[in-house]
Amino acid sequence: MRVFVTGASGWIGSAVVPELLDAGHQVVGLARSDASAAALVAAGAEVRRGTLDDLDVLRAAAAESDGVVHLAYKHDIAFAGDFAGATAADRRAVEIFGDALAGTDRPFVLASGLAGLAPGRVATERDGVAADPAADADGPGSRLATAQLALSFADRGVRSSVLRLPPTVHGDGDRGFVANLVGTARDKGVSGYLGTGANRWPAVHRLDAAHLFRLAVDHAPAGSVLHAVGDEGVPIREIAEVIGRHLNLAVAEIPAADAADHFGWLAGMVGLDAPATAELTRDLLDWKPTRPDLLADLDEGHYFQARPDRTAGR
Repeated sequence: MRVFVTGASGWIGSAVVPELLDAGHQVVGLARSDASAAALVAAGAEVRRGTLDDLDVLRAAAAESDGVVHLAYKHDIAFAGDFAGATAADRRAVEIFGDALAGTDRPFVLASGLAGLAPGRVATERDGVAADPAADADGPGSRLATAQLALSFADRGVRSSVLRLPPTVHGDGDRGFVANLVGTARDKGVSGYLGTGANRWPAVHRLDAAHLFRLAVDHAPAGSVLHAVGDEGVPIREIAEVIGRHLNLAVAEIPAADAADHFGWLAGMVGLDAPATAELTRDLLDWKPTRPDLLADLDEGHYFQARPDRTAGR
């Protein structure tokens, strides 16, 4: 199968590409820079130059492929405050892919998120499937609406699936949320949490997530919602304790009034209680995570070997 992958050189994409290649697929990766193009060639993939704004490029690449994995998202502008702009660009790309693949029964796998899906309780694959007319058009609800659009492609002859990722997709080389927590602890001299620290983050190892993307390409039924969840919910305090132990720092509650100053842009995430299950996904695709869980991965030490480049993209 010839698979077009956006975000192919990113944190998750750079694991999905070899996973697909090892399974015997051809991969065409979208690259917006020379460095991304070189990385794709080195991995054994073909290159299509362009960005999410190059809609004609996306349309042609999808039409020439046997399936599409859409991982790219404008995390840079989203985390700078333009969430609406990032989501609008994502939706335009998804609309293009739906039109290009309509009537072909080819797979379309959309990466989406779990954070905020069902605050305070364990989210399942059944959550967030129906449209919410009260959803904030400029907030996370707008990205959920894009995922619902992708699921609707099943009625247009597309084998579409939505693969939801936890806020923490961890592994050696991670520059996301956990790496930023480590950097914050170094900067502030304390490994912090909010409240009791009992709130939970779901997590998955990057290589387990990549394997699930490949299973989705090969086997996911049309209209499937999939959860890439290894840890259903790791208490934030336990994460802080491992970080404190490795950095030889105190572990302490950060008062809510000081959260923004202490955690910066992460303040809204650190207090989030967002456990999630992947039970239906495991049954549907026989997906079995085999890589270290989040706390074990932290204990391997690679998060503490060097100060990370503290950026938040995937």
